[in-house]
Amino acid sequence: MRVGIGYDVHRFRDSGALRLGGIDITDAPQLAGHSDGDALIHAVIDALLGAAGEGDIGQHFPPGEPATAGIDSRELLTRVARLLASRGLHVQNIDATVIAERPRLAPHIAPMRESIAACLGVPASAVNVKATTHERLGALGSGEALAAMAVALLGDALP
Repeated sequence: MRVGIGYDVHRFRDSGALRLGGIDITDAPQLAGHSDGDALIHAVIDALLGAAGEGDIGQHFPPGEPATAGIDSRELLTRVARLLASRGLHVQNIDATVIAERPRLAPHIAPMRESIAACLGVPASAVNVKATTHERLGALGSGEALAAMAVALLGDALP
């Protein structure tokens, strides 16, 4: 068994639809980032890479790399899933928390779990997503940004 932790934070832009956990949420602005800015998937990727001893998202997908400009983070997660499989590892479970004052995320949790699980080739029951606020403290609490953290548990490949 191997465990990894991931964290990511992005500021909101003034326009565009929010992409979080691989789904589009139209009642919040887009997150700034080199890719689609999906902080939840980025935190999951870092947790997976950490558990595998494979560095971090910036080592595999460097910011400023033209090939990943604007890329859907689900594609990055799928690439990481292939890397894990090539190393003989599989996802046991993911537990993630999104920290944001806006938008209200409860209606979007199930689709986010399904989206992440589909990229990883695991059942949605192996992916947990929670949401909380920052109690109006700091940049997260003022609604300027959104953060996500994730923990991943990996096991050896199934026979």
